[in-house]
Amino acid sequence: MSHKILIVEDNTNNCTLLLDILTFHGYEVLVARDGQEGVVLARKQMPDLILMDIQMPGMDGMTAGRILKNDPTNSKLKIIALTSFAMQGDQEKFLAAGFDGYLSKPINTREIPGLIEQWLNEEKLP
Repeated sequence: MSHKILIVEDNTNNCTLLLDILTFHGYEVLVARDGQEGVVLARKQMPDLILMDIQMPGMDGMTAGRILKNDPTNSKLKIIALTSFAMQGDQEKFLAAGFDGYLSKPINTREIPGLIEQWLNEEKLP
């Protein structure tokens, strides 16, 4: 059985790139175009991993991630923050906010398959 990954990303090019890479590597991929749609899809589909863009119109990724992590039904979902505004201290900020990992854009297409496997295989802390 393949892992189910939800991409929450408003940029069409970034979304297509991730979709192509993940599909090529055998993952079942779901796509949401904003935080609100991401929350709804995550609750309905319970993916194994969520790649959550941080800066989106409407509901941003920080808000969507917080909503999912604060709900006991969804709190165990693995959510990775995606951002193009990589600043020193961002990784710590996202981890402190409940995200399970951090990935800066532009995405390194050679690294992403290994990172996905690493995140999927990490044990979730209670």
